Amino acid sequence: QRGDRRALRVRHADAPTYTGFRGLEYWPADPSWRIQARFVPHDVGKTLPVVDITSMVTEQPNAGAIEFERDGQAYRLEAIGEPGRELFVVFADRTSGHGSYSAGRFLDVGAPDAQGHVVIDFNRAYNPPCAFTAFATCPLPPPENRLDLLVEAGEKTYHHPD
Repeated sequence: QRGDRRALRVRHADAPTYTGFRGLEYWPADPSWRIQARFVPHDVGKTLPVVDITSMVTEQPNAGAIEFERDGQAYRLEAIGEPGRELFVVFADRTSGHGSYSAGRFLDVGAPDAQGHVVIDFNRAYNPPCAFTAFATCPLPPPENRLDLLVEAGEKTYHHPD
């Protein structure tokens, strides 16, 4: 269910997208993309409007922001999730459409510790389901999560079978 609309997902074991799956490609793992970051909590109940690939807007719980530095520059990503729990980030960067999936990637981040520290590991960035099929409805990165940074880490663009 998406809003007031319902759909049925049908999967077939002989579908060309399944039988022709070519596997995933990643940038080489780089420890420098495993970054110690700071979690800045928002007021309880704050939400973030997130648009999906069908243009539907959903208010998502926005527990706080993740602040980090890379090459002397400060960056900030808004995190989806509930206070005290694991966080979910939808982001785009300068590789979006140039090595990584054009609509952005996902990243799971552990819950902040008692001092408000988190580790954001871009080596674990992965493609949303819509990178693999036109039948998925994926959230798009909010404007706050469009990084002016070349994140050459994590999963690369999936190349569909011809």
